[in-house]
Amino acid sequence: MTALLTIHQLSYQVGKQHILSNVNLTVEAGDWLTIGGPSGSGKSSLLKLIASLQTPTSGAILYQGKAQDTYEITTYRQEVSYCFQNPTLFGETVYDNLLFPFTIRHLPFDQKKAEEALQLVALKPDFLHKNINDLSGGERQRVALLRNLLFLPKLLLLDEVTVGLDSENKQIVLDFLEKIHQKGVTLLQITHDESELAHSKKTIWIQNGGIVDERVSR
Repeated sequence: MTALLTIHQLSYQVGKQHILSNVNLTVEAGDWLTIGGPSGSGKSSLLKLIASLQTPTSGAILYQGKAQDTYEITTYRQEVSYCFQNPTLFGETVYDNLLFPFTIRHLPFDQKKAEEALQLVALKPDFLHKNINDLSGGERQRVALLRNLLFLPKLLLLDEVTVGLDSENKQIVLDFLEKIHQKGVTLLQITHDESELAHSKKTIWIQNGGIVDERVSR
């Protein structure tokens, strides 16, 4: 069976600075892979390359056995979704943000679907009409996640989405991610959180632009 994602001899360079060098990685459908490593080691660059937000200097990224650059970009990003560490919300309300995934798919807004999704991240249905300027950091992160996940991707890339959240918000986010993982979404998660690393079933460690360790917990 073809792996969901295959990375072969991937390198990324900015000017004379080598960010990633000859990275090889295979991600199977249904994996939940946690990526650790010191700041500046290339973790976020790896996720952005997978998300097609940056272009490799050399090497190959295969998604479902096909070269990443052979996909139409909108289709690819609907299947391979990237969540930023510090999400940017747009418009004026939560509704404006949850409308977006319907709009880009040329679908009518489904209010029931949006309200049910809000409840999955411990937000009340009437939160839909709340002004984004009135949201806490944890609430903003949850709305940003929902914007990416109202229509489930096949592969979700998470760039330290729990950083800066208090313990309650962090647990809400992690519980939500567990639910979507159980629905078949494959996750690649960057974290510095020791407890998240300790409970990870599959972990890789990136240092100086390369994978130096890979572990699978039984």
